[in-house]
Amino acid sequence: MADNHDPRCRQCRREGVKLYLKGDKCFTHCTLDKMSRDGKTRWRDKPPGQHGAPAFQKKTTEYGHQLREKQKLRRIYRVLENVFRNYLTEALRRPGVTGENLLQLLETRMDNVIYRLGFASSRAQARQMVTHRHFTVNGRRMNIPSYIMQPGDVIGVHETMSRNDGIKLARERVLKRSLPSWLDMNPQALEGRVVAVPSLDEIKASVDVRDIREQLIIEFYSR
Repeated sequence: MADNHDPRCRQCRREGVKLYLKGDKCFTHCTLDKMSRDGKTRWRDKPPGQHGAPAFQKKTTEYGHQLREKQKLRRIYRVLENVFRNYLTEALRRPGVTGENLLQLLETRMDNVIYRLGFASSRAQARQMVTHRHFTVNGRRMNIPSYIMQPGDVIGVHETMSRNDGIKLARERVLKRSLPSWLDMNPQALEGRVVAVPSLDEIKASVDVRDIREQLIIEFYSR
């Protein structure tokens, strides 16, 4: 399955903001919080590469702002360009606000729902666990990370994976992590349920996407 294998901290440095690609580690050991060798600037002010100039020395055009916003959202949800375009096409087809539709499609991907429930510490780990068939949806084993969850769908741990080390860690994590309002969780049975399609405000309540300006992304593809 196609995926972006660039170093994750490098991706955050390129965007100049935390994308929380490493999950819990981003709250404790973040490259962007480190000082550069001169002791004056942080890594967030210096894009990756040998000749990366400080961000304040570069003038960003309107196109550049739109491009960077699109890249940030792609990297947060770990989708490639062609897949992202397909989501946008579907968001345009659906009634309602296109930007909100796009975020709803990305947020209800199975790998993201598993991450939100606390079964995985990051979306990358969630994606791997899904492809290794650790989970079931409505009682049926599922190995498609891009599967779009619907209200009423129940995610559970497959019985053969109950003794897996990753699932044992997930059991502890589930008890500590707060849930979005559109999800429900049974910690004893390790079962999560999608209660409703998340609204834009519910999606923006998450620290990783709260600053995303989805309108710039729509404008980027409307050029």
